[in-house]
Amino acid sequence: MTEREGISGQPKVERLYLDFDSFFASAEQHFNASLRGRPLGVVPLDSPHTSCIAVSREAKGRGVKSGASIREAREVIPDMIFVIARHDAYVRLHKRILEVIGSILPVAHVRSIDEVVCHLSPSEAAQGRGLSDRIKAALAEAFSPALTCSIGMAPTELLAKVGAEMNKPDGFALIEARDLPGCLSHLDLNDLPGISKGIGSRLAAAGVYGLEDLWKLAPKQARKIWGNVEGERFWNEFHGFHAERPETKKSMYGHGRELPRDARTPEKVEACARQLLLSAARRLRRDDLRASKLTLSFRGGRGPDDARWTWNDSFTAARDDHTFIRSLSKGLREARRSLPFAPRAVSVMLHGLASDAEITGDLFGGALNEERGGASREKWEKLSDLMDDLRRLHGAKALSIGAQDEISGGYVGAKIAFGRIPDEADFSEAPTADEETQFLSF
Repeated sequence: MTEREGISGQPKVERLYLDFDSFFASAEQHFNASLRGRPLGVVPLDSPHTSCIAVSREAKGRGVKSGASIREAREVIPDMIFVIARHDAYVRLHKRILEVIGSILPVAHVRSIDEVVCHLSPSEAAQGRGLSDRIKAALAEAFSPALTCSIGMAPTELLAKVGAEMNKPDGFALIEARDLPGCLSHLDLNDLPGISKGIGSRLAAAGVYGLEDLWKLAPKQARKIWGNVEGERFWNEFHGFHAERPETKKSMYGHGRELPRDARTPEKVEACARQLLLSAARRLRRDDLRASKLTLSFRGGRGPDDARWTWNDSFTAARDDHTFIRSLSKGLREARRSLPFAPRAVSVMLHGLASDAEITGDLFGGALNEERGGASREKWEKLSDLMDDLRRLHGAKALSIGAQDEISGGYVGAKIAFGRIPDEADFSEAPTADEETQFLSF
């Protein structure tokens, strides 16, 4: 029996997973008491043609799902309220939430803006629902009853996350090894984190159709189905044993944007792409890295079979805006020539990352000089660094290379994405006060 096993020899409860319910929507209800108890949708743009990125529990209870368009939501709930997302306010609230949770239990990992993991000692795990209730009471006291969360406790993070999702909203589940897999028998395979549509198809091809079939797999079978070691890691976590994962290394800096109908002209699309690129470049420099590849992508629809167009470019590892803009300009010229559809979304990605220490050759020896006018890469880098410094002192919109276009929806490069919480330096707009609810004007 190891120290990770209880008296019965089974894995002990060691993880707590906290997942906020409809976070963007409940945040808006917290900020504005008049919205509490009412069906609410949070949208990215002040446009009648956009979709909900979050809906309140009241809207979900009446049949509106996240991702529904405004038109679809109004067909179900004619008097549904819509507000414009305020990412800076959500990030500030997230930081205050972490302080409250940390006053009760140290936060081990922040998985997203609304999901955190805590490691449990034996005495903490023994409290079970009592510990969950303490956390929820502290959050309600510090904020408001509108800001609810669901909590799962289990031997591993994967099982604790499953527990947090089992009884939403405002739920709790304790999953113990002795109850596996029976306590999960009511779930479908795609209810489990890590079972994507592709993995689900592979499992079906291997004769795995339900939780009991999945439980009976051997570790090496899981590895074969997944096609890599991740399958074996999933098997361990699913069976209550911690799976060690190597620290992930940053592989790209990129941003994307859904384009409202009035922002799909070539000029506006290209202006948006440039702003996305410059935001990604500033993040790259803050992390003291260089990129040697740029990818420009356009999407022409909403579903999985949407038309897509991608262009790639390679260059000597760089960190300056001038190099990146030159590369992007090549891609935009090619898009004007060959893009076969009207884009609904655009994304720009910098990748092929390396630090100065990883780069060999004469990059800093003065031999690298790609500019016709004789200006060296080093001078462009100093200019980019100077501009970054001035933005930090005087605001993100203090200066730019070329015209600084206003992009529909704001928050260019500073929108909250899965697994990424923007830094304060990512926000170029003036911060919104918590109480400044921004209602849809259409």
